[in-house]
Amino acid sequence: MVALGGALGASARYGAALLWPTAADGFPWTTLGVNTLGCAAIGVFMVLIGEVWAAHRLVRPFVGTGVLGGFTTFSTYAVDIQRLLDAGRPGPGLGYLALTLMAALTAVWSTAWATRRIVAWRRG
Repeated sequence: MVALGGALGASARYGAALLWPTAADGFPWTTLGVNTLGCAAIGVFMVLIGEVWAAHRLVRPFVGTGVLGGFTTFSTYAVDIQRLLDAGRPGPGLGYLALTLMAALTAVWSTAWATRRIVAWRRG
């Protein structure tokens, strides 16, 4: 299930890279966006399957580890940082390092918080 989900997630990430390619010397906006979006989805997903629904035991490995783990790309994030540093662009490289970390953590926290609030409101 993890491999199947990972193939789907990685395919979606590859599609994003094809739609919004990054120039060799450009800032990796696509990777930043994919990682932020994937972390936001993880925040929603973990609340829903951990606190709201009694999901089948294969849902978490398929969606969480597989799809969303394959979609987010922290290995490419590390390569992008190294590429920027190797190109003599330490400012953008370190900025990207910090911005991705802040965006990913904020995305997970804020979507988990919002999902909990929406669920509580709907239960009423």
